[in-house]
Amino acid sequence: MAVLFRTDKSQMKALPDISRVLAPIGVRLEHWEIPGDQTLERLLSTPRLDPSEQEKVLHFFLPRFDHLKKTLGYQTQDLIVLSPDLPGIEALEEKFRSIHTHDDDEIRYIVEGEGIFGFVLPDGDQVELLVEGGDYINVPRGAEHWFRLTPSRRIKAVRYFTSREGWVPLYTGRALSPAFA
Repeated sequence: MAVLFRTDKSQMKALPDISRVLAPIGVRLEHWEIPGDQTLERLLSTPRLDPSEQEKVLHFFLPRFDHLKKTLGYQTQDLIVLSPDLPGIEALEEKFRSIHTHDDDEIRYIVEGEGIFGFVLPDGDQVELLVEGGDYINVPRGAEHWFRLTPSRRIKAVRYFTSREGWVPLYTGRALSPAFA
């Protein structure tokens, strides 16, 4: 389950409390159970997946994708798999560590591992949100945010898109709070 970290070092673990903090910037957070299936569990426990294995994982989440297509207009999905041995992982991490926005929503359903999304609130304060398996997050277009991996450097997430063109990071130049830098 998600945990929200504030610059004053306080933490929030209750989903309704976290949602109240993130509501002013339009971030939606939900928790969806991961299907209990031995094949899926085996695939999710594998550090790196080839394209056919990624498609098998996505198959388990087709009902959720169909629902999102009907209700929110998402057109495509894929699975991002990050692990410590991924070539170029450092450059990838650096790319998303700077505060940026997108011209489209950034939607992630974390199916294994963990990562941290950071957000700039309307008053300029910043928070970080630890997301783990089962957490679904929708970061709306225009929301100032960043992403980083935890020390495990391992995450698998289903990404949903209305268009991949709108998902290019637009860097704001805003500095990270010293609490999160």
